[in-house]
Amino acid sequence: MPLDPQAKALIASVAGGKPVEQMTPQEMRDAMEERVRLTGGEPEPVQQVRPGEVPGPAGAIPVRIYTPAGAQPMPGLVFFHGGGWARGSLLTHDIACRALANGAGCIVVSVDYRMAPEHTFPAAFEDSLAATRWVGEHAAELGIEPNRLAVSGDSAGGNLAAAVALAIRDEGGPPLVHQLLIYPVTDYNFDTPSYVENAEGYMLTREAMRFYWRLYLRTEADGDDYRASPLRARNFSHLPPALVITAEFDPLRDEGRAYADRLREAGTPVVYHQYPGMVHGFVTSAGVLDAGKQALREASAALSHAFGRVRA
Repeated sequence: MPLDPQAKALIASVAGGKPVEQMTPQEMRDAMEERVRLTGGEPEPVQQVRPGEVPGPAGAIPVRIYTPAGAQPMPGLVFFHGGGWARGSLLTHDIACRALANGAGCIVVSVDYRMAPEHTFPAAFEDSLAATRWVGEHAAELGIEPNRLAVSGDSAGGNLAAAVALAIRDEGGPPLVHQLLIYPVTDYNFDTPSYVENAEGYMLTREAMRFYWRLYLRTEADGDDYRASPLRARNFSHLPPALVITAEFDPLRDEGRAYADRLREAGTPVVYHQYPGMVHGFVTSAGVLDAGKQALREASAALSHAFGRVRA
């Protein structure tokens, strides 16, 4: 399909800006917050939003807890924001977390993990895993049903969600009923067809991804670690069912599809949906992209289905 007209307008609105690889960390973080402010839409009201902290391997990890209306306990979702492991925040993904809390009827715990370049791999992964385990262990005090817990994230956050699901299967942790992966980073590889076809001109560029990986990894050898490249895991069986969402005009499209294929081949129930005409980041621009709204509805429905399959 051709580029969606709404996506085309979004691209035009940011054309001429400084490439992310030429920005300082603070500049790129400010730029992402400004883009979401302009394109994210109106935040949905939820019954309660409260800040919190959970213990992590290097100190307290800030979180934001979204509680929708309804009787507790209710299902829970641990959410990891995108941003190349170097940008993004609780604020940039506030609108998405509110929509998922209301749409899926679940308590969402959004995790403010340590970011690069100040904290390189595996800091973000370690914080994400620690937060997920803490939520599982303290589910009752959060109002969460411990046997109805899922993980999710977009882009680098999808990378973290996939890696956390793999680690919990292998190393222990709370049982997960679903993994919601939104255009996830799954492999340290810049040579897929989608990387070549969408190298420039569609929001996320190949050079930007090279830059993010350089900030995140300590050495190139880290790129072979499943915690950085979940697609390089040796075993994809006995993982939670997944919804994998990708965008047609996204360098990350093919690695998201490849991850869905690996899950399916290993017998893991998976739904894969490539949004035609869309670009990377379309979910956090749901205020100006109808497909972003649709993806949040699809994600909420998938979570509701996963939570409903498990008896309280």
